[in-house]
Amino acid sequence: MKRNIAVFDFDGTLTTRDSFLAFIKWACGPVSYYAGFLRFAPQLLLMFMHLYPNWKAKERIFAHFFKGWQYSWFQALGEEFATELDTMRNEPVIGRLKEHIDHGDTVYVISASLPEWVEPWCRQLGVNAVLVTEIEVNDQGRITGRFKTKNCFGQEKVDRLLKVEPERDTYVLHAYGDSRGDLELLAFADQATHVKKN
Repeated sequence: MKRNIAVFDFDGTLTTRDSFLAFIKWACGPVSYYAGFLRFAPQLLLMFMHLYPNWKAKERIFAHFFKGWQYSWFQALGEEFATELDTMRNEPVIGRLKEHIDHGDTVYVISASLPEWVEPWCRQLGVNAVLVTEIEVNDQGRITGRFKTKNCFGQEKVDRLLKVEPERDTYVLHAYGDSRGDLELLAFADQATHVKKN
């Protein structure tokens, strides 16, 4: 009998909105947040028009706000922010996640967001592992502003899953997502659920 694996997107699927943006605003304050995004408005517009790479826009925004930060401080803020995420819970989808766990299925969260807040939040739900975008830290323990892995978006979500679960014919894959960044993962699944926006 084949195993059941359930994979969930994070932002807009398990949460009601984007946690990456919410974290920036929470960590840096609203004035810095809006000023920063005003600066990158041209790139963001091009990104939404599919004329500028998603990963490049995200990395530039991340570097603008966090390059040079001490990683230990950033990590502590991520842990603290994980508790803030309870105000963004998408309860119906979290209910589906808990059903998979109760049935003994292997559950992954695959997200373009960062492990510093995704991991502690998912840990309390009993998720087996999270596959996310990871950031680069230099020898002095400071954030370089670059990503250590590819942005976990689009086809990269499928690729990351296959790295940890390569024997595709041995499991039934259930996938949950809400955006164009999840389309390849949803297409790859045996049973796909496109989560509707609230």
